[in-house]
Amino acid sequence: MKIILNLLRIIVGVLFIFSGLIKANDPLGLSYKMDEFFEVLHLTFLSPYSLAFSVVMNAFEIIAGVAVLVGYRMRIFSVLLLLLIIFFTFLTAFALFSGTIRECGCFGDCIKLTPVETFWKDVILLLMILVIFFYRKKILPVKGAALVFILSVLLSFGVQAYTLKHLPLFDCLPYKVGNNIPEKMKLPPGATPDVYEMVFIYEKDGQKKEFTADNYPWSDSTWKFIDRKDKLVKKGNAEPAIKDFILTDLDGVNQTEAVLSADKPVYLFLVQNVQNAGSGWDAKMKALQAKWKNQEILIYGVTASTKDEIAAFKQQYGLEFPFVQMDGVAIKTAGRSNPCLMLLDKGTIKGKWHYNDIP
Repeated sequence: MKIILNLLRIIVGVLFIFSGLIKANDPLGLSYKMDEFFEVLHLTFLSPYSLAFSVVMNAFEIIAGVAVLVGYRMRIFSVLLLLLIIFFTFLTAFALFSGTIRECGCFGDCIKLTPVETFWKDVILLLMILVIFFYRKKILPVKGAALVFILSVLLSFGVQAYTLKHLPLFDCLPYKVGNNIPEKMKLPPGATPDVYEMVFIYEKDGQKKEFTADNYPWSDSTWKFIDRKDKLVKKGNAEPAIKDFILTDLDGVNQTEAVLSADKPVYLFLVQNVQNAGSGWDAKMKALQAKWKNQEILIYGVTASTKDEIAAFKQQYGLEFPFVQMDGVAIKTAGRSNPCLMLLDKGTIKGKWHYNDIP
């Protein structure tokens, strides 16, 4: 039994440390996934605290994994681990059986698992942790366990503090340096895309009804148009790594191709929300703006904010280069800071910087 118990400790401890470190590399990514869960579970009042929850959860996974490996305070950590894996199993079961969340983010963006794979992983972990919990009194601490535990606490919070002030140490997103955006917008060879059908919603006598393009009541004026949506008809077997990189100017004109095919270096100044932008970057952007004025480079601000918000932001910081708009989720995916600077050369990402590190 001792051999089995030690083997389970190693497996559980290593998995939790690995999972925690991957997510600690990008705590903002987990906070966005938490926001998704909060919205589905109607707990949006928790969204302002999602980043704090993310940092604490990532740290706890690492710390608890180390505690299991070195046998530190097992009476406490066996209980905490059991409660955590029960919580994780509930979330992954919800994601699997509700179908409202495609990925749980258990291993961040670096390792993608399907809801089925994630659920059964947590079920197996639950069984292993139950064994550790029932035999916790037989697990004795190794020499120096307390010191290793303290170092794990410092490491778990230190890594996240660094990545939040800079960018993830390892970029697992489709917008990482070296990727070509137009290539990532294509389907993989041999893949079939999702097939959608336009559905029109009309109302008559207080009742709403859905119609397709073939049978909508175009000749019956008693029906009132309400909305239009795209309905998934046939699920494809893949999708592009980048599917929402669409840049439009403030008049709604698509500028994506012009940006991706420009002959000059293109800097994208990503500001997901101008009202929540960080500070300390303005002098560096003014230096880049001088090169833009000399026609050495191109610069576009990229934001999901409104025209009025953009105008006020530009006036506040003395920015003269044009701004374009893009979906906020796409901006958060492209750059894990607000603002974030990205350098493109004919659509290939040559550099990406947190606003604290703009060159």
